[in-house]
Amino acid sequence: MDHFVGVSQPENSLTACAPAVSMYRDEQNLLLVQPPDMPENPRVLRVVLLGAPNAGKSTLSNQLLGRNVFPVSKKVHTTRCQALGVITEKESQVILLDTPGIISPVKQKRHHLELSLLEDPWKSMESADLVLVLVDVSDKWTRNQLSPQVLQCLTQFSQVPSILVLNKVDCLKQKSILLELTATLTEGVVNGKKLNVRQAFRPCPDTHCPRPAAKDLNTQSEKNAGKIGWPNFQEIFMLSALSQEDVKTLKQYLLAQAQPGPWEFHSGVLTSQTPEEICINKIREKLLEYLPQEVPYNVQQKTVVWEEGPSGELIIHQNLLVPKESHMRILIGEKGHLISQIAQEVGRDLMDIFLCDIQIRLSVKLLK
Repeated sequence: MDHFVGVSQPENSLTACAPAVSMYRDEQNLLLVQPPDMPENPRVLRVVLLGAPNAGKSTLSNQLLGRNVFPVSKKVHTTRCQALGVITEKESQVILLDTPGIISPVKQKRHHLELSLLEDPWKSMESADLVLVLVDVSDKWTRNQLSPQVLQCLTQFSQVPSILVLNKVDCLKQKSILLELTATLTEGVVNGKKLNVRQAFRPCPDTHCPRPAAKDLNTQSEKNAGKIGWPNFQEIFMLSALSQEDVKTLKQYLLAQAQPGPWEFHSGVLTSQTPEEICINKIREKLLEYLPQEVPYNVQQKTVVWEEGPSGELIIHQNLLVPKESHMRILIGEKGHLISQIAQEVGRDLMDIFLCDIQIRLSVKLLK
């Protein structure tokens, strides 16, 4: 089953300040290695986003960047490897490392997940200047404690300043729950001081928090045994990653935390991903969104055509390979409606990222 779709660019698709991504791999690679166009007094900050699967890390990253370059879905393990995004404003450059949801080795083996899901969050922490720990406050099953893996990561890299971000606050009817969660997840201590509830609602973006001294890992591990919170958070943010005002406040805070140092990327860089990787991730995002249970995890993707058309449009043809005929029927949908919808939505998303017209064809085939 093939579906071919052409999408015209809407007039308001341009996102202010956020650079587009080139649709050509070579151009993107050249931009990534191009010397940074730094101002006289450059500042830089490397930020790692940590959290349980589906905490909203990629959604927040996209909002901070101004374009949806990272895949997002309600299913877990949408982000399968470390992805890098770059925010450049005036003298400051903030590098976002959107990591996979941090998981245990048991889950990695049980679900046959890539080893990168275990390794990437830890590798990212080695070069981090700041870590944002996201907690989904709408999930009543997980919100009352930081996962053992997140706590272990914070403990091992206790010298890296950390910020607690309570996400999806718009989903809470009882806002008083936020105060209870704050007290629990911080153990009642923020920035070395006993928590003042009123301060939790008003983070101070104008002060830079010095790094705490590194502590012995074994001592910390024993000390943290049985703990559910982290008493070393420097600030607390309560927000909805879908709220532009909330995200703007956090973005300005991050830019203010940037320290004197050379930029790592040219100001035209938005992400380290190749154009093809962005496309593959966007299609997988839709597969996860629309296909039931384990079906989307069994779909293999193969890009067949990636070329510029006669009018400057990007022409993409990708094969979606599935192991069962029943999966084919599900993916195609009644009269081809589902695969058509997926193609149209992917086309619109890619148009906003590459800022060009998109023609995309998705073919569903049986894996042999």
